[in-house]
Amino acid sequence: ARDSIVVQASLASIGAKMGYSVWVPRNDREAVRSQMSSGDAAKLLDVLPLNYEDQTLRTVEQIDVIWLHGRSIVRAFEVEHTTAVYSGLLRMADLLALQPNIDIRLHIVADEGKREKVFREIKRPVFSLLENGALSESCSYLSYGSVLEISKLQHLPRMTDAIIDDFQEIVE
Repeated sequence: ARDSIVVQASLASIGAKMGYSVWVPRNDREAVRSQMSSGDAAKLLDVLPLNYEDQTLRTVEQIDVIWLHGRSIVRAFEVEHTTAVYSGLLRMADLLALQPNIDIRLHIVADEGKREKVFREIKRPVFSLLENGALSESCSYLSYGSVLEISKLQHLPRMTDAIIDDFQEIVE
């Protein structure tokens, strides 16, 4: 499997183990499901349970991994492997622009070699002019290695999503 699918599946499994429902876009769902245990894969949603208008829903449905508690988005992850980092950031910015009152933790996940590119791109002027403040204030970087490290933690079912905060890197 592609590295991006393995990381998507790891993020989905981490969320599932923590008790969240997990959204993965339709185009990736079967490949991601094939990398997960059957118990974790059972937490993958076929329908996104959100009451947004159509344009927002179409944007949200394309985000690589979303953890949900009931009908609320807890965290959203864009996994950048072959696509430009800019496309993932644009999707996150679109979500914030379409739903300016929403408070979601957003993460760009990429291999360590793309770290500086993520930091450079997230500081672009276009991302600093959002209604609720710069994208860099609500979106962090998470390395592939950090995701794999989190996925190996033994007590994930008793942890909260706050564990991500210990591994994320905030853009300065």
